[in-house]
Amino acid sequence: MRRAERLLQLIQILRRHRRPVTGEVIAAELEVSLRTVYRDIAALIADRVPIRGEAGIGYVLGDGFDLPPLMFTPDELEAVMLGLRWVARRGDQDLSRAAQDTVAKIGSVLPEKLRPFLFDAALLVPPHFRLVEDRVNVALLRSAIREGRKVKLGYRTEEGRETERMIWPFAVAYFDAQRLIVAWCELRQAFRSFRTDRMITMAVLDERYPARRKALLKQWQEESKKAGDMPQVDVFA
Repeated sequence: MRRAERLLQLIQILRRHRRPVTGEVIAAELEVSLRTVYRDIAALIADRVPIRGEAGIGYVLGDGFDLPPLMFTPDELEAVMLGLRWVARRGDQDLSRAAQDTVAKIGSVLPEKLRPFLFDAALLVPPHFRLVEDRVNVALLRSAIREGRKVKLGYRTEEGRETERMIWPFAVAYFDAQRLIVAWCELRQAFRSFRTDRMITMAVLDERYPARRKALLKQWQEESKKAGDMPQVDVFA
C-alpha cells in the first residue's frame, strides 16, 4: 500500500469508530508497525487533520472533518450497491424509492472509471416471492422513531386475537420477508415486537415519549443479551 493510500485508510479507520482507537488496532488493520502508525498520525496532525489522542490511550477524529465523498474503492462501491439493492427489494415503498434515488445521485457524480463498480456490480439480490405486504405506512413509523413520538396501534396476533397498544417505537428490524417494529409497550411495561403486516390500524401521536431512543435501544439490547436471544415476535404476557 502506498503511503498516500495508507493515510487515507487510517483516516477511514478513525471515521468508522466513535470511541478512541488504539495504535495497535490501527497497525493490525493496516498491517504496518506501531511506529509507522505513530509517524503517520503525526504527519496527518501536521497537515491539520483534527486527530486527538495519545499513544497508549487511543485516537479519535474530531468533528467537522470529512474526506471527499467520492474516495470509494471498488469493494466499497460494491458494498454500497449490494446494500442499496437489498433495501430497494426489501424496504417499504418510500425507503425503496430512496435507495434508487441514492444510486442515481452517487452515479451522477462518480468518476467514469468507477461507475462500472456501481452500476455493473455483480452482487445481486434476488426477488423474494414470500415478501409480506405492510398493512400500514411504515414510512410514518420510521418518522415516529426519528421524532420520538408515541404510536397508538391496533394489532392482530398470529392466533387472530386483536389488541390495542400504546407503544414507544425505537427501531425497525428488516427481515428477509417482513418488517418488525421494536418498541416499549405501555400496557405490558416491557419491550415488545410488532410485525407491520399484522398491524390493523396505526396513528402517530403528537405526544413524545419521555425516554431517549438511544437509551431504549441500549436497554433492549442489554436485555436481549441476557436472555441469549432476540425478543420473540408477539410476546404477550
